[in-house]
Amino acid sequence: MQRRYLLLHQQAPLLSPLVKVLGKALSGAVFFCSCLASFGLAHAQSSTYQIQHVEPASWWVGMKHPELQLMVHGKNIAQLTPSIVYPGVTITQVQRTDNPNYLFIDVQIAENTKAGELSIAFKQAETTLVSQSFTLLPRRPASAQRAGFGANDAIYLLMPDRFANGDSSNDSLPDYSDKLARHIPGSRHGGDIQGIRQHLDYIAKLGFTMLWPTPLVENAQPINSYHGYAATDFYRVDPRFGSNLSYQQLVSDAKRHGIGMIQDVVLNHIGDNHWWMRDLPSKDWLNFPQNYTETNHIRSTLQDTHAAQIDKQKFASGWFVKTMPDLNQGNPLLATYLIQHSLWWIEYADLSGLRTDTYSYSDKAFLARWSQRIMEEYPNFNIVGEEWSMNPNIIAYWQRGKQNHDDYRSSLPSLMDFPVYQALHASLTGNDGKAANMMTMYEAIANDFVYPDPDRLTIFEGNHDTPRIFSALNQDLALNKLAMVMLATLRGIPQMFYGAEILMTSPKQRDDGKVRGDFPGGWDGDVVNAYTGKNLNGAQQDMQNFIARLFNWRKNQTAIHRGKLIHFIPENNCYVYFRIDGKHKVMVIINRNEKTTALELSRFEEVMQGAKQAYELISDQHLSLPKTIKVSPKTALIFELQ
Repeated sequence: MQRRYLLLHQQAPLLSPLVKVLGKALSGAVFFCSCLASFGLAHAQSSTYQIQHVEPASWWVGMKHPELQLMVHGKNIAQLTPSIVYPGVTITQVQRTDNPNYLFIDVQIAENTKAGELSIAFKQAETTLVSQSFTLLPRRPASAQRAGFGANDAIYLLMPDRFANGDSSNDSLPDYSDKLARHIPGSRHGGDIQGIRQHLDYIAKLGFTMLWPTPLVENAQPINSYHGYAATDFYRVDPRFGSNLSYQQLVSDAKRHGIGMIQDVVLNHIGDNHWWMRDLPSKDWLNFPQNYTETNHIRSTLQDTHAAQIDKQKFASGWFVKTMPDLNQGNPLLATYLIQHSLWWIEYADLSGLRTDTYSYSDKAFLARWSQRIMEEYPNFNIVGEEWSMNPNIIAYWQRGKQNHDDYRSSLPSLMDFPVYQALHASLTGNDGKAANMMTMYEAIANDFVYPDPDRLTIFEGNHDTPRIFSALNQDLALNKLAMVMLATLRGIPQMFYGAEILMTSPKQRDDGKVRGDFPGGWDGDVVNAYTGKNLNGAQQDMQNFIARLFNWRKNQTAIHRGKLIHFIPENNCYVYFRIDGKHKVMVIINRNEKTTALELSRFEEVMQGAKQAYELISDQHLSLPKTIKVSPKTALIFELQ
């Protein structure tokens, strides 16, 4: 068209003014059509490269390690080349897998980079076909020096779905098939973050300073989604619990009540409805992806110098259950993803600690790297790992500072102390046909020489996977109090399962749905309300008051927090131990006998050193110490020696 205009112009000069006008119009039309065609091509190309996920969702400037790896997921995104133009931010490497729908972008963030919004351009040649915004946030002041939980704390463990329903509007949601069915033990009951927020004052009044909710991240599983241990999105709070923002608000509210937050994380597995399962980042993202193989659950294989390799592999690489695919942390991209996921939640939610589910099931080399990276970033932080073994040697293997036979080095500060958990129960009720004997607890504590730091272990009376302690102790209120006194005064960090303070019960054999019962008063229409005390029976009120008195006292006892533990061999089934911090001494007497027991105090003179006066906590009495103390049956005494 332009060529015809030029010929006409040359052959008819008399028409040139008109032709010039016509030429300009035609030329503009050609330019417009050309632009439209280019726009259409670019639009078509950009629609081919739609980004579905970028994780982590954001990051922070000023982290100790300046490296960040972004996982980008979108159709054919690996065909494009990412570019970032932002002061202080540099792409150092772009990694691709066997799946064309993933890009892994390694980024370096310089020390003095300013927080702000940056754009990632995804290009083909020099043309940007799609872009994605990404936020760099400023860190909280002294974030890196945050204090983790320790022996001066007491942990309250709860299941959000079973604690309190503060927002009934999120009980059942259209996009989630697992609906509210409170009458079914294994279904969702409606508890949520708002319910926890409404009752933080209750937890604080009991004397607890740390809160551990079971996982809150999305579990879009068709059944049994309430427990949270089958994640379907690592960066999203399950909307039936609330939102990421409401979780931040929960942590902030808890801090105002003097309570820190411990997040429950799962590194070993995901739920089989995780969005990854519809498009795995790589063929080796999972262990045994094609041929389902279940773990043998034999933890000792990892330390056993005689173990067959197939047995070790089956334990560490086998799936936990069919609905929980096992992650291959040997894949360096996945390993980095999981490390960053943990760091992200610590910063985002302002956490005081992590509890790591099924700890030893993950790749052990990865666990060393994961724990080291977190503790490098937060040197005063704490992480407790779940290693469900009654063998203290297996527990000790994973603790920071342990000199292991295979030179394995862990940076994990704390572990769940299952040997003491077992001893707590067996010493009070017996085990394997043997009568109750306080020597069981004595010997469990005597094994502390195998641990590099026994004071950092987390001791507990029960959790969401064990029978309720009151039921395990044959619903004996006196024995229940003995257990709680030991929980509060032995070395380590105490953790109590919600409802133990009001004597909640369960079958003695494992029954998850019933162990994880609804806390009375958390739902409209509940006849019993444990938060207010309405309709609690006498024993429940007594236990609730006992727990509050015990753990509020514990808050200020430096001898309990950091004091040396000296215990004496139990005689006549009576266990006596001391906690000593300089001149501050606490004497604990646990009488398991069914009859009154007389204790000659001269036996303990090496610790008492002539102490004649004491304050006894449980009876709330100041008294002079006689030469012989008579201790009532199934009774504990706690003396502050003066």
